Amino acid sequence: MGKTYVGSRLRQLRRERDLSQASLAATLGLSASYVNQIEHDVRPLTVPVLLRITEAFGVDATFFSRDDDSRLLAEVQDVVLDQEINQSPVELQELSELVYNHPVIARAMVDMHRRYSNVRDKLSIATDTRRSSPVAEGSAAAQALSMPHEEVRDFFYARKNYLDELDLTAEDIAHQLGVAPFDVRATEDALARRLQVEHGVKVETRTSNEGTLHRFNPETRELWLGVQLTLGQRAFRMAQELAYLECSPILESLVESENFTSEASRQLARRGVASYFAAAVMMPYRTFHAEAEKSGYDVEHLCQVFGVGYETVASRLSTLQRPNLRGIPFTFVRVDRAGNMSKRQSATGLHFTSSGGTCPLWAIYETFTNPGTIVRQLAQMPDGRNYLWIARTVQHHRGKFGETGKLFSIGLGCEARHADRTVYARGFDMSDLSQATPIGAGCRVCSRQNCAQRAFPQVHEPVSIDAHASTVAPY
Repeated sequence: MGKTYVGSRLRQLRRERDLSQASLAATLGLSASYVNQIEHDVRPLTVPVLLRITEAFGVDATFFSRDDDSRLLAEVQDVVLDQEINQSPVELQELSELVYNHPVIARAMVDMHRRYSNVRDKLSIATDTRRSSPVAEGSAAAQALSMPHEEVRDFFYARKNYLDELDLTAEDIAHQLGVAPFDVRATEDALARRLQVEHGVKVETRTSNEGTLHRFNPETRELWLGVQLTLGQRAFRMAQELAYLECSPILESLVESENFTSEASRQLARRGVASYFAAAVMMPYRTFHAEAEKSGYDVEHLCQVFGVGYETVASRLSTLQRPNLRGIPFTFVRVDRAGNMSKRQSATGLHFTSSGGTCPLWAIYETFTNPGTIVRQLAQMPDGRNYLWIARTVQHHRGKFGETGKLFSIGLGCEARHADRTVYARGFDMSDLSQATPIGAGCRVCSRQNCAQRAFPQVHEPVSIDAHASTVAPY
């Protein structure tokens, strides 16, 4: 390990734990002056001190690595690439120094830009709407202006898709219920009994012609579940309602910790947090982590073990970031044929730009030509990072003949350095990364030259076109 100065990071960690330098020094068994020198970059971080910190605070060693800044760096880069607010080029090295040495300022920049972008988009929509008819409060148009799905996505994104207190509580409740692998029917029965005995909730199965999958009436204490739901889906929705009944203080604390701009955002966040709880009950952390490690993160195997669907398992795999018991840091995405990304959560440094669509060379789109089959891809981002991606389609409820179904592609990606822990690396020569497919975060921000699939020119480069010459790339 070369000389690594981590003053700003150690100071950030200390402040997050509300510790003085003296308290931190005592915890690490060091002198206060030594800690002070590390925080002011007079002394570098040594391996023994790094090990003490990771053991004492449960942070991954990459917390002190510049690699861990990649997501925030990409977000800051998006800010400076916005031509409406900045016309002057900024060197990547300068941005990297800002992110590493002043992460709080960098996050404030990203947050301010996000709010600015939301206001800009809302104003644009409101102006267009005003020409036709006023926007009524509470209407679909008014809710669209608040962009609740983006606010909730950012809520989970900022927490790296892991909610510690809620996860621990769900694991304790799962233990009380006796949740065990290969017995989802027993889990469903246990959840129904708990709802009935502890909360007076009557659970029924009904047929619905309105496309509703479940509904709970707090006044009559009736919970009905659609007949089209599988055992695992019924259990999941019971666990979701149990979250509101038994963990309401935790849910409300999490929601209130974020400065959501509308009631629609808060309600969507509550549902998202309740869904997180349900997954953590159905797949309790330690049991799920152990089975994932043992099976090589085999998603289809885990579906059989825990009795839930492919998308639910894949999403749960992206949450395995408990301190001192971390799984592979996965990125989880859900896209449709048109490239719309309806879900995206990341425990890694991978960043999804808001400046355009995703990359057409990404293997996640190949799955639509062969539904139900897992597609693998070794991909390389423009910054040189290599990722292993797996993707498969999932089809959602189709109640009866003639009804429109829902078909999505579910993608899971991890950095190539973690790939050998998965079954999906079999057959790939992970030592030869020259075979990786070059992809990008999106054409508008991708720096690759001569890409035949480029749909738009780069926003941060001048467009140069020779009318008397042609190349593989259109720009």
